[in-house]
Amino acid sequence: MGEEFPSAHAGTQEWPAPEHGAGRPQYPVVNAHNEWDPLEEVIVGTVEGALVPPWDVAMEATLHRRELWDYYQQFGGTPWPKELVDAAEKELCELVGILEAEGVTVRRPTPFDFSKPYATPDFEIRSGCHASMPRDVLLVIGDQIIEAPMGWRSRFHEHHAYKELCKEYFIKGARWVSAPRPQLSEDSYVAGFEAPNEGEPMRTVLTEFEPLFDAADAIKCGRDIFVAQSSCCNRLGIQWLQRHLGEGYRVHEVEVYDTHPMHIDATFYPLAPGKLLINPERVRRVPEMFQRSGWDILECPEPLMPESHPMFTCSRWISMNVLMLDEERVIVAKGEDTLMRALRDWGFRPIPCSSYHFASIAGGFHCATVDIRRRGELETYF
Repeated sequence: MGEEFPSAHAGTQEWPAPEHGAGRPQYPVVNAHNEWDPLEEVIVGTVEGALVPPWDVAMEATLHRRELWDYYQQFGGTPWPKELVDAAEKELCELVGILEAEGVTVRRPTPFDFSKPYATPDFEIRSGCHASMPRDVLLVIGDQIIEAPMGWRSRFHEHHAYKELCKEYFIKGARWVSAPRPQLSEDSYVAGFEAPNEGEPMRTVLTEFEPLFDAADAIKCGRDIFVAQSSCCNRLGIQWLQRHLGEGYRVHEVEVYDTHPMHIDATFYPLAPGKLLINPERVRRVPEMFQRSGWDILECPEPLMPESHPMFTCSRWISMNVLMLDEERVIVAKGEDTLMRALRDWGFRPIPCSSYHFASIAGGFHCATVDIRRRGELETYF
C-alpha cells in the first residue's frame, strides 16, 4: 500500500502544481474558506494500523454507551478486528474512487506506527490510535494549516502522519502553524468527572487549564468560524483560535446540548450559502445571524442506520457528517435514504457512498477528509 501515501522529497520540481482551466484564477496550494466551494484537493485518512483508543480520562465523556467502557479498558491499544478494518478500508477506497471520478485530487497520510506507548512529564499512555480522521487534526483556514492541540492523550502524536504533506504544502507557499502543545496533565481534566444524564445541564470533562480543541470542533463559513465546546474543546481553545486568526475572522461559540459532546460536524453544518443543516436533538439555539440573514434552517432527518449496527466511537447521527464537493454535490452515507430525499428537496445532488463500517470505528465523510484546496475567495455571508 506504500504507493497510496505520497511522500515529500527535497525540492519542489517533482510536485505537480494545481491544475487551472483557461481563464480560471490560480489559487494558493492551500485554499479553503468554507465547506462548499468546488473541492480540488483533499486528504483522505487511512485505517491501516488503526488501534482501539486506549482507555483514558476523557473516554467516559465521549462514549455514548456505558457498556463500551469494558471494551475499551480490555482492548484499548490493540488493533481493531481485521474484518472490521478490511470493511472500513473498502469503504474508504470507494470514497477515494468517487472523489477522483468527480475530479478531486486525493492525498493520503504517511504510514505511522501508533502502537508504541509514550510518556511526557505529565502523562503516559498505552498507545496512539490511527490516522483515519484528518479533519480532527488539521484545521485548514484560508491558506494556512493549523495543527490542533488535541484533547485526547492518545492523539498527542497523531500529527506525525501528516507531517510530510504539511511540509510539502509549506514549501509550496502555505502557512503552517501548530497551536500550543498541551500538557494534558491531571489539571486539564475535571477530577471525578461523570457524564450528565439526559436532561441534566451539559458539562464537559475539560477544565480551563490550557487551550484545547480538535480541528473538527470548528466549521468554516467564510469570515465566520463556528465552534462548540466538547470533550476536546474548551473556551480557552476558542479564545486562542480567535486571537490567532485576528480581526479578519469572527469566531462564534455555538450553543449545543449533548451528553457526550465531541466535534461540531454532526451537529451544526453550513452546507452552502443560505443553507444550514442542524441536528435537531443537539442545537438548542441557532445563532441569530443566520435567521437575520434569511438562511434556511434544515433539520437533519432521523438516521436510518439500524440500531443494532455496532458503533464504538460515535452515534448514529454521524449520518449528517456529509462532504460537500460544491454547492450542489454532496457525498452521503449509502442507506440514509431519508436524508438523501431531504437533500434533493433542498436543492442538492446527493452521491451515495458506503460508510457504516468506517463509522463503526471512526466517523463520517467529513471526519475522513480534510479540504486542502477549494476554488473560491474569502467572503462574508452575514
